[in-house]
Amino acid sequence: MSRRNKGRNVHGIVLLDKPPGYSSNQALQKVRWLFDARKAGHTGSLDPFATGMLPICLGEASKTAGLMLDASKTYLARAWLGTSTSTGDIEGDVTREMPVPELDEEQIKAVFAQFHGDIEQVPPMYSALKHEGQPLYKLARAGKKVERKARTVSVHSLELSRWDSPVLEFRVHCSKGTYVRTLAEDIAEKLGCCAHLQALHRLRVEPFEEQDMKSLAELESRAEDETIDSCLLPVDAGLTDWPRVTLEENEETRFSHGNPIPNTPGLPGPVRVYGPGDHLLGLGEILPDQSLKPRRIMHLHG
Repeated sequence: MSRRNKGRNVHGIVLLDKPPGYSSNQALQKVRWLFDARKAGHTGSLDPFATGMLPICLGEASKTAGLMLDASKTYLARAWLGTSTSTGDIEGDVTREMPVPELDEEQIKAVFAQFHGDIEQVPPMYSALKHEGQPLYKLARAGKKVERKARTVSVHSLELSRWDSPVLEFRVHCSKGTYVRTLAEDIAEKLGCCAHLQALHRLRVEPFEEQDMKSLAELESRAEDETIDSCLLPVDAGLTDWPRVTLEENEETRFSHGNPIPNTPGLPGPVRVYGPGDHLLGLGEILPDQSLKPRRIMHLHG
């Protein structure tokens, strides 16, 4: 199939079920190529060994990507107790081995209870956080280790899925910025040993649902028979908790030219803005004086 250099104007969100071995950027570029999309972005990376939901925003949907970075996530993790690695997962070198204590499910659940709510977590060296302008993972690869400040993250729920020593599987619903690798290591320490992640699968990025994910194989098949656009969710699918405002025809023109709309009913705050015919015009903000100020104007046609 021949491709134009710039790609086409295609708009929407595809929930990729990222396979292992792909960096988030590699997965993004693959999906962009399959859709022949001019523009694309994602809403938060997954480690190459990890799998699962990676929302990819095509075209004008990329204007919403930054607004979804604060979304909470749900993961299914499989930890191997008794062995730790330099990266906290299967991609690192073994750094420590120790016997796994005799544990039952009640003991594990009692430790899990200590990780509910707001917790302090020290980010791993193998992360994209920066120290003096350098990503930590680059420093780690160079054999350097720097002090990292603990950060507060939130664990909304933590459930035991399987215990078959030394394999510990758990499901966690957590805030942005939570490192599940570090969570597994901290849990293991409370259990009296060490651990690393063997597998990590992201089930959800709020508000998206697991059943809406598409595999690369399905997208490739859809690209072949030219039905791939049916895999797209609406441009504003990640902002369903934002109120809607519908404008009249004369107001639509003003908004689309970046001009505020006076006397807009609604509570102050961010809103999705629609025109006649229920088509999305963009994102705006209702100010305390009830004027609607355009924030991001969508160009969904042409």
